[in-house]
Amino acid sequence: MMFNGYNESLAENIQAWLREDVGSGDITTMTTIPQGHESKAIIHAKEGGVVAGMPGAELVFQIVDKCLTFKAHVQDGQRVEKGDILAEVEGSTHRILTGERLALNLLQRLSGIATKTNAFVSALEGLSTRLVDTRKTTPGHRMLEKYAVRVGGGANHRFGLYDAVMIKDNHIKGAGGITEAVSRARNNIPHTMKIEVETESLDQVEEALTAGADIIMLDNMDPVMMAEAVQRIKIVSPHVITEASGNVTLDTVREIAQSGVDVISVGRLTYSFDSLDISLDLNAKKGGGAS
Repeated sequence: MMFNGYNESLAENIQAWLREDVGSGDITTMTTIPQGHESKAIIHAKEGGVVAGMPGAELVFQIVDKCLTFKAHVQDGQRVEKGDILAEVEGSTHRILTGERLALNLLQRLSGIATKTNAFVSALEGLSTRLVDTRKTTPGHRMLEKYAVRVGGGANHRFGLYDAVMIKDNHIKGAGGITEAVSRARNNIPHTMKIEVETESLDQVEEALTAGADIIMLDNMDPVMMAEAVQRIKIVSPHVITEASGNVTLDTVREIAQSGVDVISVGRLTYSFDSLDISLDLNAKKGGGAS
């Protein structure tokens, strides 16, 4: 439905997150609202942004009570404005309130990531440079957060330490240099796997080129040096992918892209974002018996 085969794992996580939040029971709801009370809840945006996580929010309510009905008014990836209704949830008031916070937490955070990603993507309009995320994600939430990046119009970098070789400064130090690190990696990985090397100077770029890197990251370079590095790489090895990284902001991302890099990776997409302000309000439908 939502995460390309991740739903079963997500359902298990939601059950664990509900146990963390609900514990032995929602004491406030149980002591203030009669059993059998039913309501219709409206989930609405209190500010504009790009929505992500609607199927996840629905799954929360389904797990809380399969008798709850969830009607989505928008889809993931859709831009909404303040006051727009995102969804309606109808059924047991007790069960709606039990799932409220978890559903909103998912919606708010994922929509915040999608909204921030979309702002970066918009800043790159008209350019061919791709925007990607990093591994700087909340532990246990990587699949969700990377999904939100895609919803916002970005793309995903590697998902973990297992699916690509990225030789960074500490690997270079440990291996004794870029050449040695690339050689060792090439001799120990499948031919289908790419090797990326992080560089911080033009000399390191040259060494990475000579060593046969598939992707060269230009880390924290100023625009002039970056443009020179890109030009050199494209002359020597046009097939090599260039990636810019390091302290990329909305104010600098377009200038960085204009250096000619193929990809810009931005960690702040998933570690420095504002959750979208989304709320749930009850509209009582009918009362039940005494609690």
